[in-house]
Amino acid sequence: MTEAITIEDVAGGVRLIRWNRPAKKNALTGAMYDAATAALQDADANAEKIGAVVFAGLPGAFTAGNDLGDFFAAGTEPRAAFAEMPALRFIRQLARTRTPLVAAVDGLAIGVGTTLTLHCDLVYVSPQARFRMPFVELGVVPEAAASHLLPRRIGPARAAALLLLCEPFDGAAAVSMGLANGLLPSEEVEAHALAQAARLAALPRRAVQATRALMRGEQGAVEAAIEAEAQAFEAGLRDPETQARLARFLSGKA
Repeated sequence: MTEAITIEDVAGGVRLIRWNRPAKKNALTGAMYDAATAALQDADANAEKIGAVVFAGLPGAFTAGNDLGDFFAAGTEPRAAFAEMPALRFIRQLARTRTPLVAAVDGLAIGVGTTLTLHCDLVYVSPQARFRMPFVELGVVPEAAASHLLPRRIGPARAAALLLLCEPFDGAAAVSMGLANGLLPSEEVEAHALAQAARLAALPRRAVQATRALMRGEQGAVEAAIEAEAQAFEAGLRDPETQARLARFLSGKA
């Protein structure tokens, strides 16, 4: 466990995973990814106790995405080490988790802050939610099977604007595009997400998990997309231009 993430089992059979690194707008580190991965695995292993998992951040920041310092360092790691990066382990687990996933998004949801919601069954957002996937701008490709899932969710034209042009969108747009279930005031988003998660957890869990799997369908295709993206992402990170671009971001000169 790291203080930058809190994991709490709350009433109604719900597990709350909270990104809790306010000084960095909840930018995710390897330790945070590892703790979240373990929490998801444990939820699946204890289905009789945990019926749903909620991801939340802090007011004004769901998560600013992966810590760019970690990205920069990963570009110099041996290939075997890259294949087992905590971020990649977390993404793989997201796709494999059987327990229903719910997201409560207020404020920044950058990079993985957006793509992880594609794996959530229910997503609730505030008008202040700010989604963006700036992977191409950084010289890499999307992750978490976003290149596979997003065009199927919102169509290739809209997906191209979000993934190639890195266009931002807010909470209202997320609902309009079908990427979120509801728009609520910032102070109500998390409570509503927890209440909906409790509704899921109160239902017959075998039926919920089976229905969820049937709705998703393409498990093999999703996992294949994650691995293909990972290979392209690694190649991008190792590119000297990408390393230079990340260095400028880290120095504040971008």
